[in-house]
Amino acid sequence: MPIDPERALGAELDEVTFGWTSSDVLLYHLALGAGAKPTDEKELRYAYERDLQVLPTFATVAADLRTFEPPAVSFPGVEIDLAKVVHGTQSVTVHRPIPVEGKAVARTRIVDLQDKGKAAVIVNETTVTEPDGGPLWTARSSIFARGEGGFGGHRGESEKVVLPGREPDAVLDTPTLPQQALLYRLCGDRNPLHADPGFARSAGYNVPILHGLCTYGVVAKAVTDAFLDADAGRVKGFSARFAGIVLPGETLRTRVWRDGDRLLITTTALDRDEAPVLSDTVLTIAG
Repeated sequence: MPIDPERALGAELDEVTFGWTSSDVLLYHLALGAGAKPTDEKELRYAYERDLQVLPTFATVAADLRTFEPPAVSFPGVEIDLAKVVHGTQSVTVHRPIPVEGKAVARTRIVDLQDKGKAAVIVNETTVTEPDGGPLWTARSSIFARGEGGFGGHRGESEKVVLPGREPDAVLDTPTLPQQALLYRLCGDRNPLHADPGFARSAGYNVPILHGLCTYGVVAKAVTDAFLDADAGRVKGFSARFAGIVLPGETLRTRVWRDGDRLLITTTALDRDEAPVLSDTVLTIAG
């Protein structure tokens, strides 16, 4: 079914009420590779309930932790085959540190539709509050759907992050685990692209690939550890464009530039001649 922009643009999705516990936070952090140094006090702030903190990228999984079926790309005016879809961009802005456990309400609407000719980009914005209305975080994401363009929408504007014309302030190498996708899918994304070799081949990949949001969280943690003394409470926001895939077990190379209250970031796959992985990536430091 082609995209119906008149129905889709501005459509509000069903309100979602959800909750999480410290065990959910621990699972999420472990799925990102936390705890690799199990006696390091800073690592234990991600992997042990005493003094536990919450990495803001947890916001990307919090509402889906009890999801056990593959996701469906089904919105008002939008029905797309899952095999045609890849994650385009993701941003999270926290309005205060995410509590270790809590309950919340998520409200999502489609805020933009972009027609790239041979593909479509669908942009969602989700506001999350406590049940009494207190703000927790705002997330914005886009999906890139191959073969779904041509519906007459605008192309959208480029939002490139301009990097300084100097060497980065740090270069961080972060290994991923061969089983990382199998761990991360337990946080609520059961897309078979990340576990089923046959499905991955049908989608054009030789093997299952790592979830883009797993890479997103791994890089956010690596930069937080290196530049913010592993203090997740100092992260105000994190945004990225998914520029390429990661194969589980590859090493990520992340370059970071300081820019006032922002850290500007690029990430590549070291094992594949530094193929681009994340671009236009910014970590905003809380004031």
